[in-house]
Amino acid sequence: MTGRTVALGPLAARPRAVSVQIAAHLERLITVGELNPGDRLPAERELAADLHVSRASLREAMHELEAKNLIERRPGRGTCVLAPPEYVHDLYGQISGTERKLRDVAELRQTIEPQIARLAAHRATPANLLELDGVLSHTVEDLTVEESVQLDLEFHLLLAQASQNPLLSSLITFTSSWTRPVRGLSHATRNAREVSYRGHRAILDAVSERDMDAAGASMLRHLSEVAELTSENVPLTAL
Repeated sequence: MTGRTVALGPLAARPRAVSVQIAAHLERLITVGELNPGDRLPAERELAADLHVSRASLREAMHELEAKNLIERRPGRGTCVLAPPEYVHDLYGQISGTERKLRDVAELRQTIEPQIARLAAHRATPANLLELDGVLSHTVEDLTVEESVQLDLEFHLLLAQASQNPLLSSLITFTSSWTRPVRGLSHATRNAREVSYRGHRAILDAVSERDMDAAGASMLRHLSEVAELTSENVPLTAL
């Protein structure tokens, strides 16, 4: 653990409860790795001032993050970001991405991620929905390939977090690390980026409506479209 203390800037104004915005903001930073295990958050008074929020709203958000086992508040020692459970490291040790074919990864995603979308539709908190919507606030025409890939990764990581199942979140974390080098193939053109955006939007719409069946079906359709875009550039003989 690093043990560093992290300074955070003010929240962007959004039309939601302040505590929801705070929880969403911090959960996103943890999920995408901008806050690391062992990092210490500033003291409550300082953090509330940094975020331009009340201490009451901050405490409410912290209760949600603590309930999700993302942070730990220790009397006299402050608030720290928690490390993933030990089983996450065990999973990493057992599976080597270099020994897997892209086809195998695609099949794994198609097996797991529709269920993640279903669970997110059932369990996502307002904070989860807020951050997922934030990922989709960027217009396709303004994105570079790398920016589009990064938002793609964030969307799937945050959706897995919204399933409230840490094992599934862990699976998505390391499958994302396997697939990142080739994800650019499904974001290489504006049309491909638009296909990805529409897929994400359909998934989030279903999750927001708490429609588990539609969320699962939308994810499966999205992954099929992604696999097709990728296979156009990477023939199976090259895998």
